[in-house]
Amino acid sequence: MTITRPERNPAVHRASPPLVAVSDLRVSFGATEVVHGVSLTVEPGECVAIVGESGSGKSVTARTLLGLTGPGSTVRAGSFLIGGRDALAFRPGDWRRLRGRFAGLVLQDALVSLDPLRTAGAEISEVLAVHDVVPRARRHDRVLDLLDAAGVPEPATRAGQRPHQLSGGLRQRVLIASAVAGDPELIIADEPTTALDVTVQAQILRLLAARKAAGTALLLISHDLAVVASIADRILVMKDGRVVEEGPAKAVLTAPAHDYTRALLAAVPSAASRGTRLTGGAAPVRRVAEPSAPVLAGTGLIRSYGRRRAVDGVSFALHAGETLGVVGESGSGKSTLARLALGLLEPEAGEVTLGGRPWSRLPERARRRMRPTIQFVSQDPYDSFDPRHTVGRLVAEPLRLPRAQRRVRVLDLLARVGLSPETAGRHPRELSGGQRQRVAIARALGPRPDVLVCDEPVSALDVSVQAQVLDLLADLQAEYGTAMLFISHDLGVVRHLADRVLVMKDGGVVEEGDVREVFARPRHPYTRDLIAAVPRLPEG
Repeated sequence: MTITRPERNPAVHRASPPLVAVSDLRVSFGATEVVHGVSLTVEPGECVAIVGESGSGKSVTARTLLGLTGPGSTVRAGSFLIGGRDALAFRPGDWRRLRGRFAGLVLQDALVSLDPLRTAGAEISEVLAVHDVVPRARRHDRVLDLLDAAGVPEPATRAGQRPHQLSGGLRQRVLIASAVAGDPELIIADEPTTALDVTVQAQILRLLAARKAAGTALLLISHDLAVVASIADRILVMKDGRVVEEGPAKAVLTAPAHDYTRALLAAVPSAASRGTRLTGGAAPVRRVAEPSAPVLAGTGLIRSYGRRRAVDGVSFALHAGETLGVVGESGSGKSTLARLALGLLEPEAGEVTLGGRPWSRLPERARRRMRPTIQFVSQDPYDSFDPRHTVGRLVAEPLRLPRAQRRVRVLDLLARVGLSPETAGRHPRELSGGQRQRVAIARALGPRPDVLVCDEPVSALDVSVQAQVLDLLADLQAEYGTAMLFISHDLGVVRHLADRVLVMKDGGVVEEGDVREVFARPRHPYTRDLIAAVPRLPEG
């Protein structure tokens, strides 16, 4: 049966049957059922969002709609109609024809989804060729148009680059361009903006909203409730493989009926959450040193990559017990500044001091002696962990203690970050993303550092796990008086956590100051644009 596209006309959208109509969907892996009786419909021109924590079943549900549940899975349903056809009777060839032309898929991890041997242009061109979207002579121009629409700068240059040559944000935009290349009737987007800064996120949301307005159906999986609020018509809230609440987006977000939904909303960091614990309870009282005692400082820092100045004359000072937020778009120089602060890169000009002593350009032996006083928490600690080592060994590695004392210290550190003693014997692959981030924090705190440099430490986490990690960082900071250089593209997180903020653009600092003052009365047009691009939850 040929799948026909609905006319791009709002009046016809309302009269058209649902593109997705599933009832009592159940998905099992072996004897374990992970999706329990989910029912949902998606109409042409409608955005349905599924929200919930990792393990709630939302991604499995979405992938099942494309026949991508994987080997060893069993799918049952009362009814399972995709594009008006009975998907329970589909053969593998039917699913392959469905994907790309009828339904496009956008996943969170673009580096895994994109072919490392192909250029971005070849990745998108394949979709155009397989589904005969445009004639061969027009494919190159269409590729450039799709990259431009997805917010990729210099599309002609980027089209010739491979995934490893692109930033995480650019890879995600290439993946989105590939997903919409076939002009599909349905887009399934699983965390499509997680890796993006706020202005690019806003651009992608406008792109998806434009497709929706033209009649494309959108199934959005996201842990960012503000993103969901900006585009969704209806919301399904999933927990433990079941839908616990569903309804119009505004009703669910402003007057949630289920305790779980209320807990998700309470965990969202914002200006209103400053001074509180996102997971409940009184906020800890922090000890912030006088401004005359910086524990980490940079003066006139310059660092280039080829002809591009990644950091251009940046100065900063971080005091004991203080959190300094650093925000800006991808490519603004935030992560390069972090590497300079950590002593992983040498500045071409300027100087970094640690504890009032020179830190940049030190001989390696001298730097090793000072290294325990500054530690790093990255976005994805899994990449920095040796997969052969147990958690206990990973946490113990930076400790300079006798063996017996190391064991006691490791268990104490794991307890402080909310992990059981049994975790010490497990390997990173056996842990969830939130657990791995807690291990990374425990490892960083082991040497009792004066400074933690955190580069996007919660950007890949669900809202509730993010809340737990942010509360953990605040608790540990209050206990130890540790200073934090906190880099994030999530302005809500920075507004909740930071004392002061640096706003970076094109390698330079365009604005800095008290975080409340900068967010309430931004002086620079770029800062105003960043703040304006932040999606917000609706008010009740």
